[in-house]
Amino acid sequence: MDTNIDNALIEKKTLSPGRQYIPLKPGTRVKFHFQTKKPDGTILDDSRKMANPMELVLGKKFKLEVWEVIVQKMALHEVAQFTVNKKLVAQYPFISKTLRDVGKKVEERRHCCGMTLQNDGLGYKDLDDLLSNPTNLIFTIELLSIEMPEDYKKDTWQLSDDERLTTSEKLRDEGNELYKQKEYAKAEECYRQAVGLIEQLMIKEKPHDVEWLELAKHKVPLLLNYAQCKLLAKDYYAVIEHCTEVLQLDPDNIKALFRRAKAHFGAWNPAEAREDFQRAAELDPSLHAAVTKELKAIDKTQHERDLEDKKRLQALF
Repeated sequence: MDTNIDNALIEKKTLSPGRQYIPLKPGTRVKFHFQTKKPDGTILDDSRKMANPMELVLGKKFKLEVWEVIVQKMALHEVAQFTVNKKLVAQYPFISKTLRDVGKKVEERRHCCGMTLQNDGLGYKDLDDLLSNPTNLIFTIELLSIEMPEDYKKDTWQLSDDERLTTSEKLRDEGNELYKQKEYAKAEECYRQAVGLIEQLMIKEKPHDVEWLELAKHKVPLLLNYAQCKLLAKDYYAVIEHCTEVLQLDPDNIKALFRRAKAHFGAWNPAEAREDFQRAAELDPSLHAAVTKELKAIDKTQHERDLEDKKRLQALF
């Protein structure tokens, strides 16, 4: 991969040779342990004392570009020491702060707007000193794993728009299969992720433009399937929310009306349930028998509730 870094500013010393050198390409994911020292031997960071090894996806414009250059000079499982000129590590204090803050509660983190940085620094004395007095840094790196783009499941932020759309379709199919197997919770998760991917694409488009409407067509069946899983889980208000969104996109969607009606019944919104059931039957007369059954169930439940309320009222006097 092309970089603008002068390799003369990086000095490498192999501490333990690796097993195999693998040429890396954009999208490759690498994991490595690192230790960062100043030339005087002061240790700034050690990933083994953090929650996890460092993970990089090459070509994604990581703020410390020199790390991408470094790992490309290494074989798998190699341990090497790199002395890097201070010109290439100006961003390190900010990267270090982010890594150190990972394990902290949000309220314990110090945000670095320009004013806060000027007045209070980064919140770590050694990093503030490094900002004030830049120096070369020594990185000891152990390259733990290399995964080519085609060999691992990408996080959603790594996906192109086309990949997001394709992945959403795969998740839909996977969810459908899980639903057939009555793995409803797993199916629900597939549909949830698929909806999220479509929403990431829709947010880039102007609402109701051609591209936005085309994406909405993909979103509707996903929302309906998601709502069905939520209905089975008796999460009625989630069903009402998702079916309402479908009806905003497609006002005569019969499945959305019927499922929202069932959810209103479950949440005991009888007037809304009756309205949705009746509207569904108007749009699809073949549902007349099913809707009649549902309306009778509402009437029966209403009658039972009225009797209970009457008994409670009588007990007060």
